[in-house]
Amino acid sequence: MGVVNVTPDSFSDGGRFLQPPAAVEHALKLIEDGADIIDIGGESTRPNATPVSEQEELRRVLPVIEQLKGRTTALISIDTMKAAVARAAVAAGAVMVNDIAANRFDSGMAEVVANSGAAYVLMHMQGTPQTMQKSPSYKNVVAEVDEFFSRGLKQLQTFGVAPEQVVLDVGIGFGKTPEHNLRLLGALGDFGKWNRPVMLGASRKSFIGKLTGPEDAPSRLAGSLACACWGRVAGAQIFRVHDVAETRQALRTIEAIMNEKTG
Repeated sequence: MGVVNVTPDSFSDGGRFLQPPAAVEHALKLIEDGADIIDIGGESTRPNATPVSEQEELRRVLPVIEQLKGRTTALISIDTMKAAVARAAVAAGAVMVNDIAANRFDSGMAEVVANSGAAYVLMHMQGTPQTMQKSPSYKNVVAEVDEFFSRGLKQLQTFGVAPEQVVLDVGIGFGKTPEHNLRLLGALGDFGKWNRPVMLGASRKSFIGKLTGPEDAPSRLAGSLACACWGRVAGAQIFRVHDVAETRQALRTIEAIMNEKTG
């Protein structure tokens, strides 16, 4: 899953792809590099990000989705917390809803997913983008994320969302300290018990810089690749990344090793 931020303030590449032509060109480059899914977002969810209106978010993302739809067979995902944006994006051609709010901020989101049949990413976050990194606290982060998935899957089913539509995401960096992120990465394989695809979004996250030094996001590529390879060994199936070509090369290499070992 290649990331396309149609925003002025995303943590990694804010402003570079704010205009639709630049966003479409970037998406097509990610597809050329090997992306199977393109995740388009019009509202930054970095810590302390300023929320945007529904109208502004739609203005940013719909032209990109509409232009991409006829130019690629890659799947299009909409990264949004708003049901109205998800509904319009699906109507324009998106087939996946990546909702970091996990149906908590807008109760209509599950209805959109149920009615459309779109895939839905159920992601864990403590707090909101404005509060999540102020003082993340858990008694047992792995157990609490696991319980969140249990509740979320049941809630989605009450709205008519089939389990087969759901992808799980532990929410690396969303209301977690570096230690919480490491514990979740270490336990990633445990979440396979839900028999749903696990998505990993560790690309360029700040905890990599805190662990290894690089302060600017693009310089965290090596750490991002390490997380992706670890995630693949642990059973993750979707990788939300900024550096598609490099990640694909790393994953294909680790898969060759895994296949040789099991073969």
